Amino acid sequence: MIPLDIAVLRRRLAVTPVTLSHLVAELPDEAFVFREAPGCWTLTEILCHLNEGERENWIPRVRVILSDAPERRFTPFDREAGAKRYAGWTVPALLDEFARLRRESLDALDALDVRPEQLSRTAQHPQLGIVTLEQLLSTWVTHDHGHLAQIARVLTRWSGQRVGPWREFFSLLRSDTAEAR
Repeated sequence: MIPLDIAVLRRRLAVTPVTLSHLVAELPDEAFVFREAPGCWTLTEILCHLNEGERENWIPRVRVILSDAPERRFTPFDREAGAKRYAGWTVPALLDEFARLRRESLDALDALDVRPEQLSRTAQHPQLGIVTLEQLLSTWVTHDHGHLAQIARVLTRWSGQRVGPWREFFSLLRSDTAEAR
């Protein structure tokens, strides 16, 4: 496996706000409240979650791992808290907030000046046990990519409601496709 390249990771993280904006640009309000299946998040809920993660998850945990504390433990992250914190926010406001928070996160990451030898540092995750900085940073960019894919899937299912017989050509629209939440 190729070692984690922090510069590449940083570039991937930097493009997420723009990618999000392009994915949801010019959509009608109904697209943001569309729920592809019970228990799945809407586009608005995904944006709230991304904001909350940016505020409470990634950089705070990087700082825990890099700290000199004798016991390095992560605070549990509430995946649903963003829906409460950002309730009532408009989509443009959510996108602007995410872009602002991501800029702050990247500035903080730059200031921490993570070096390759620090990637093996560890902390205690409340559910997963011992995790490394490399795993955390890799999870951060994977989390972005996963939610971008989720948004694309939701949009495919929202716009695909009216495709009629072409449904058979879209695996994301067929009922025999396993639901990914």
